[in-house]
Amino acid sequence: MKKVLKLCLFTALVLSLNLHLSWGDQQKQPLQYRQEPAPVTTHQVKGHVYEAKGGSGANCGFFIGEEEVLVIDAKMNAESAKQMIAEIKKLTPHPLKYVIITHSDGDHVNGLVGFPEGITVVAHHEARKDMDQAFQEPDQRAFLPQLTFSEKLKFYLGNKVVKLFHFGPAHTSGDVVVYFPEEKVAFLGDLLFLGRDPLVHRHKKGCSFGLVKTLKKVLKLDAETFVHGHGNLASRSDIEDLIKSLEDKQAKIKALIEEEKSLDEIKQAFGVEDRPAQPGRRRWLSLVEVIYLELTEKK
Repeated sequence: MKKVLKLCLFTALVLSLNLHLSWGDQQKQPLQYRQEPAPVTTHQVKGHVYEAKGGSGANCGFFIGEEEVLVIDAKMNAESAKQMIAEIKKLTPHPLKYVIITHSDGDHVNGLVGFPEGITVVAHHEARKDMDQAFQEPDQRAFLPQLTFSEKLKFYLGNKVVKLFHFGPAHTSGDVVVYFPEEKVAFLGDLLFLGRDPLVHRHKKGCSFGLVKTLKKVLKLDAETFVHGHGNLASRSDIEDLIKSLEDKQAKIKALIEEEKSLDEIKQAFGVEDRPAQPGRRRWLSLVEVIYLELTEKK
C-alpha cells in the first residue's frame, strides 16, 4: 500500500512539474500564441487571391499566377509554413517564386526556414535590417530578403500587377502594404487590429501618428477588402473606425498632458494596466503609453 501511495505521489509530482513547465513556456509567448494552433486552412478572398489562416503565427496570403505563386508572410515556424505550402499545392502545381514580408515580427517571418531554397524574399529595407539582427542561425540567414525597396515597388506575375507600398513608420518602420489592383484587395500585415488597440513597436521605430497617416493613405487605394494579420477580413469602414479611434485617443491624451497629468494618471484614466515583463523579454507598451511618449518627446 505504501509503495502504491508513493507511486501515486511521484506521478502527481511529475504531472504537476510538467504542467508548470508547460505553463511557464506558454507565459514566454504573447497571448495569441499560447493555445494549440488550429490546422492551416486556406480560402479564396477574390479572384486569384487567397488567405491562409491557422497554424502558428499570423494570417498569411498568396496569389496564384499564370506560372508561379506569390506568398505574403511566412507563419511563425517551419512546421506551419510547410502546412501552408501543402495547402497551396492542393490548389496549384505552380512553384512558389516570391515571399513578400509585411514587416519583421517573428510571427510573420520565422517560418521562412520552412520554404524551399531559392525562393525570392521581398521586404522593405528597414524590415530587412530588423531581420538581419534577429536571424542569427545559418538556416535563417539563408532567407534574409534579397529584394528590398524604400517607397514602392511594382512587378508582374504574367499579366497580373502586384504593387507594394511603404507609407512611413507605423506598426514598425518597415511596414509593407501589398495591393492587388484587379481584385481590389490589400494585405496590411499588422497595420490593422479590430476590436482592440493596435500595436505600435517603438523598439522598431513604429509611430501611432504614422499609423494614422498610413491608414489614411491605404484608404486612397482603390481597395475594397483588407487582409490583416490577426483577424477576419476587413472593410473600408473598419479602417475608418480605427483612424477615428486613434485620433480620438491621441487628442484625449494630448489634453491630459496639457493638464499636466502624469503618465500613471493618464493610464488610470484609460483603465490601462501594464502587463509585467517576462524574464528576458521586452515589456509591451500600451497604445496609451506609446502616444504619451510620442507627444512628450515632441515638446
